[in-house]
Amino acid sequence: MIEFTDTEFMICTAARLLEDRKTVFVGWGMPQLVAMLAERLYTPSLVQIFEFGAIGPQSLIPFVRGTMGGPSNVYRSLQWSNMNWAFAYAGTGYVDYGMIGAAQIDTFGNVNSTLLGGTYERPARRFPGSGGGNEVASLCWRTILVMKHEPRRFVERLDFMTSPGYLDGPGGREKVGLPRGTGPWRVVTSKALFGFEEETKRLTLLGVLKGLSVPEVLDGMEFRPLATDLVEEIAPPADEELRVLREQIDPSGIVIRGEKMRAAR
Repeated sequence: MIEFTDTEFMICTAARLLEDRKTVFVGWGMPQLVAMLAERLYTPSLVQIFEFGAIGPQSLIPFVRGTMGGPSNVYRSLQWSNMNWAFAYAGTGYVDYGMIGAAQIDTFGNVNSTLLGGTYERPARRFPGSGGGNEVASLCWRTILVMKHEPRRFVERLDFMTSPGYLDGPGGREKVGLPRGTGPWRVVTSKALFGFEEETKRLTLLGVLKGLSVPEVLDGMEFRPLATDLVEEIAPPADEELRVLREQIDPSGIVIRGEKMRAAR
């Protein structure tokens, strides 16, 4: 048996999705570690883009807590521009992937990262909000969402829409002027991997962590997602992935700490 945290599983699963020689707009926190792990193990020519303007840094130094513009995100950058340029690259079609987190998600991949409960003026709980998440979800060709698998996060109706998925379904993005062909592509959770059905644009279960069952993944979700005919088995983090994460990227355990999980090889 191998032991890992739910956060490590999400990071490793998301890192395997990225392609070499592609561009990725990286959100704050966990997405930073995903891009760093992918570059070190799978995609050495991956070009990372950060909203503050760093283009193509090399992920050769450990993650730094609580900062986007710190050394781990700017080291040996190909270009140091500004926020306007970074989003302009996305808006003109140069960014293949975007990666952000979510507090809530609905069946069409719309995201809430702003508040829970109450009203906008007086929420029960307020989060940092969009940052650059709205632009990432609006403009990048394929958006990857990374979030903890908790039933309360999968809701019929968001408490607040921070970033657009497919809005109200097929054609929804195009009706409001978002670029055709863009939108959410994968949702990586601490138990499973989801995609979106091409015709309906609805959330679709693609795979579950080895050792878990489909009912365990779907239990408690407010809506029932679609599922592929053959739901794949997702391998747990490999020894090398865990070694790089724990020794090179996040040796202080700032991000990778989380709920302990175990799975057979």
